[in-house]
Amino acid sequence: MGVFEDIRLGLEQAIDYEKGKGTARKTTLSILPTDTFTSAEIKEIRRSTGLTQASFARYMGVCVKTVEAWEAGRNQPDGPSRRLLSITRSDPAFPVTSGIVSK
Repeated sequence: MGVFEDIRLGLEQAIDYEKGKGTARKTTLSILPTDTFTSAEIKEIRRSTGLTQASFARYMGVCVKTVEAWEAGRNQPDGPSRRLLSITRSDPAFPVTSGIVSK
């Protein structure tokens, strides 16, 4: 089946669904909440990657002062940073294997 036929079939199925003639496939996902981290945990995650505060800040997409504040306990990472910290805690090689950091 060509691309045009795939598109035509998809549109026909969408029209049938809209008219109540058919069912749509549904997938239910469960998204885990983001973890929270102590200053010591953040420092340990950074150290496990072998990155300096400056390199870790670039990896995380924040400024060095932010990483310093996290590690000193003066500030807490937000949602996206917490998600990336969780991934990095699970896989300290992730910065390199993901291609974000090159050595």
